[in-house]
Amino acid sequence: MPTERFQFPGAEGQLLSAALDRPEGTPRATALFAHCFTCSKDNLAAKRIAGELVRRGFAVLRFDFTGLGNSEGEFANTHFSSNVADLIRAADHLRAEHHAPALLIGHSLGGAAVLAAAERIPEARAVVTIAAPSDPAHVVGLFRDHVEAIRSEGEAEVSLAGRPFKIRRGFLDDVASQNLANHIANLRRALLIFHAPTDDTVGIENATQIFVAAKHPKSFISLAGADHLLTKREDALYVADMVAAWAERYVDAAAGAAEDLAEKDGVIVQETGEGRFQQIVTAGRHTLIADEPVGVGGLDSGPGPYDLLLAGLGACTSMTMRMYAERKALPLDRVTVKLKHSRIYAKDCADCETRDGMISRIERVITIDGDLDAGQRGRLMEIADKCPVHRTLTSEIDIVTRAAD
Repeated sequence: MPTERFQFPGAEGQLLSAALDRPEGTPRATALFAHCFTCSKDNLAAKRIAGELVRRGFAVLRFDFTGLGNSEGEFANTHFSSNVADLIRAADHLRAEHHAPALLIGHSLGGAAVLAAAERIPEARAVVTIAAPSDPAHVVGLFRDHVEAIRSEGEAEVSLAGRPFKIRRGFLDDVASQNLANHIANLRRALLIFHAPTDDTVGIENATQIFVAAKHPKSFISLAGADHLLTKREDALYVADMVAAWAERYVDAAAGAAEDLAEKDGVIVQETGEGRFQQIVTAGRHTLIADEPVGVGGLDSGPGPYDLLLAGLGACTSMTMRMYAERKALPLDRVTVKLKHSRIYAKDCADCETRDGMISRIERVITIDGDLDAGQRGRLMEIADKCPVHRTLTSEIDIVTRAAD
């Protein structure tokens, strides 16, 4: 089982330690795993579940939340909201470097975190919780004897799982402000809940509350005889087996359908249901998010339509210049293309046929790095205008629109 270890920036800028476990060949889907409170990505349950899922064909990203394991930052400065933000950054990293997570798995407080984060990870098709609390404030019970001191003094050192941790007032305020039931009700993803009836850390009533708050499709599997941390190997492997079998209905089918459509029909754009404008864009095996800024009613979770248009032109410009430089053996080090879209009066465009009203203008500024003479730089600038996307945008375009069958 190949494991890639690396770091990525968390929500507050600290580098978070991660491990991506991958199967041989193309993964069925990618899962993002959130560990339990004060645990790490390398605890027994996380490693065993990830390992078994890899053997079932999944890729699994495990990472340490800020201030835990091998990640940077101070645990005392973190809280539930920062864990959720770190999860979203982990999904962002997967989306940019590998494949966005189709499956979210969370253990204990990590389960509550994936429930809260799911709506901001649009590619996620299914969510799994293991011994999760229905309210993040449940963890306060682990150090209830110190709550008064934390409130009055601002912080206190508590013992959790035999290790000392500093808890600050901000943590208490943050968990008290959470409304996880609302996130669960609006999940819009398939949900699988694991819980042991005899869990003496997070009671079984928490699973009941999550199940009742969720909408279908939802499932519950009892972990009879298991402890809260799944310290028995057979319990962790059982969870992985059940997750792999259950997720097949939701993850494989959704991923395969999106890829098949994109391969046959080009780019697929579909509303995610989050915010007014958020879209998921699928191009072959690649996905990205499109959105609008907060100022116009969006979530600002991705580039806007004109940003994507400019990105296509910029990428095509740079690629075309690179291909020409390689063919002519030019010492081109790097091309940087900066683009901006605006609207201008047609009368202000000396070379335009349109003379009335407003027209679009795209300003493109190209920086060419390399030991090139003036003639070579001039020729590269000429080549920039010959990129296929440039030609498409400046030629007559026939856009045919029809309703789907």
